[in-house]
Amino acid sequence: MARRRSFATIAATIVVALFSLARLAAVSAAGEEEGTSSRVSTPDIPAGRGEFCVEDTEFMRRNHMNLLMHQRDDTMLEGIRGGKHSLKECIECHAVEGPDAMAVTVSSPKHFCRSCHDYAAVKIDCFDCHASRPEDGALPDDHIETLSRAARE
Repeated sequence: MARRRSFATIAATIVVALFSLARLAAVSAAGEEEGTSSRVSTPDIPAGRGEFCVEDTEFMRRNHMNLLMHQRDDTMLEGIRGGKHSLKECIECHAVEGPDAMAVTVSSPKHFCRSCHDYAAVKIDCFDCHASRPEDGALPDDHIETLSRAARE
């Protein structure tokens, strides 16, 4: 009797799985007919100001965090500033203007970095120290002192 019950359970599970796959295929096909292949929303990523990025778009989407950390280490440990993957240069190119024609800060959901980071539920800590929009002006004294000390060591 136990063997029949387990066979019936397995058969029912297979039938439910096949039905679910058929339903999923139908929903996917309906989405393609409407011009969308997914019901999942995607982030609205603002375009940069330049003609092209320092690296290919797909590469940047997957590796920007590694490039920024490497640039951070070069800057903080070696005193090398303004490299190819500088956060300042990213902000210069990818600044998004608000209704007042000024670049928005990271507190705005329209900020370039936040558009994807909010979607992926990833906390951005760069802007705990760095400006989140292009700004003119010198570094604070404590940054200059820290950079000088790091360069000497």
